[in-house]
Amino acid sequence: MKKSSLRRTLSATAIAGGTAALMMAGLAGASAHVSVNPDKTAANSYALLTFGVPHGCDASATTKVTINLPDELTDATPTVNPNWTVEKVTQTLPEPKKLADGTSITKRTSQIVYTAKTPLDPHLRDALVLSVKLPDAAGKTIYFPTLQNCEQGQTNWAEIPAAGQDPHSLKAPAPSVAITPAAAADGHAAPAVSTTAVTTEQVASVSDDGSQARSWAGLVAGVAGLVLGAAAFFRKRSAKVPAAK
Repeated sequence: MKKSSLRRTLSATAIAGGTAALMMAGLAGASAHVSVNPDKTAANSYALLTFGVPHGCDASATTKVTINLPDELTDATPTVNPNWTVEKVTQTLPEPKKLADGTSITKRTSQIVYTAKTPLDPHLRDALVLSVKLPDAAGKTIYFPTLQNCEQGQTNWAEIPAAGQDPHSLKAPAPSVAITPAAAADGHAAPAVSTTAVTTEQVASVSDDGSQARSWAGLVAGVAGLVLGAAAFFRKRSAKVPAAK
């Protein structure tokens, strides 16, 4: 086998492996934030929003998580989590707000506050789930500034990127959901999603780590394929070299 071919093969394999490692590092960094994972993003649809709490404040355990609802939402139904107590905070509007069905409201749910029954170990994670009706605002990103209180200190996940700014450059980005066009099956009269049937096991499994795990698996499979391909290439080239007499 020519040295130039060998160098090209080894270089390609090394580059692929290095790229996969960098992508894995990026995924790990993203999972370090308090983030939200929606099961739906279509405008006017009822969605389950799973807020992942991946760690404490440095080495301090989490005691409370306050999720601020964007102005586009008027209410949210929190899913019961046996590890936390939950409270809905109501806000009186400065003036009545007219809804799409023609009715008006003078109050809205502005915050959902989860308080840990036992402080959440900084090396463990948990998931907090809200049921909401997404607004009729396709193409818009809505933000959920979230305050994480710990036994010592706090982290305010409330940074919102400026126009054109990469949200990954923010130190403490607010969890966000990008609204997509309404699906044909999602009408204004869509039934509310019941959250009472969501079990603790389901809540724990539906999180930002779900997509992360699939991404890691895909990356590992891709790198393994490259390594096996390189090995097959070596065998093929070796088979073509005549044996020495």
